[in-house]
Amino acid sequence: MWKMRRLRISAISYLNTAPLMWDFEHRGADHDPGSEFDISYTLPSACAQALAEGSADIGIIPAAAYAANPELMVLPEVAIASRRAVRSILLVSKVAIKKVRSVALDTSSLTSVALTKILFEKWLGGGRTFTPMAPDVEAMLAGHDAGLLIGDPALKIDRARYETLDLAEEWIRYTGKPFVFAFWAVRSAALRETNPSLDLPAVFQNSRDHGLEPANLNQIVREWAMRLEMSEGDVRSYLTQNIHYQLDAGCLEGLRLFYQYAAEIGALPAAPELQFVEATKAVAFN
Repeated sequence: MWKMRRLRISAISYLNTAPLMWDFEHRGADHDPGSEFDISYTLPSACAQALAEGSADIGIIPAAAYAANPELMVLPEVAIASRRAVRSILLVSKVAIKKVRSVALDTSSLTSVALTKILFEKWLGGGRTFTPMAPDVEAMLAGHDAGLLIGDPALKIDRARYETLDLAEEWIRYTGKPFVFAFWAVRSAALRETNPSLDLPAVFQNSRDHGLEPANLNQIVREWAMRLEMSEGDVRSYLTQNIHYQLDAGCLEGLRLFYQYAAEIGALPAAPELQFVEATKAVAFN
């Protein structure tokens, strides 16, 4: 007899993932996927590592991680992307951007590191040196012209003190396409051990949709404004204007172009074709 195994989710505790995790963190009568999953929280780069090692089955992975792991499949239609300035992926500099020669790169990132290298190599001028560092802006700038910060630390930067470059805004300026920072991916081997009646794409799409419902979004805004010591208006505008949660056709075009450019400059290995998990006819958590 087939035996069900709880799937292990590796997630990220950043503001921009809060709507995606709604159903997993707020169980309700009509949406309770909790019995199907075990959840742990870590950094974006560590999510990818957990999938590669097999210690997690599903992860919200940096887009760059897909290029290095051909065993992954994408859960469709859900992403952390941007179609305008994103605010949470910043190059922070103590000199004019055109004078930057050395860059400290946030070790919690994979995709933004590759994007930084693409921007310099293709449009901002090559020849920079890059050094991985923990995301401490003071330490970064003590020995480098600029530092890459992602996630909540970037949102809290006092941009009046530094020259800053919003990496999503620059990508869109030069390519005309959205930028995809992360998406849900699952190990192919884990799919073979999963309850066949579980509609994984629907579970994760529904959780995103519930998290973006007005009442639930209001709760996220209140909680995260206190946690990050930001205004509710800034948190709300970030979630509703700067982050795009759909892995739609435009985002897929931008994602494939990112993989192309990253491979051309040697920032990432050539990425495999995107393989998507198909929805089942089973009833998911609605």
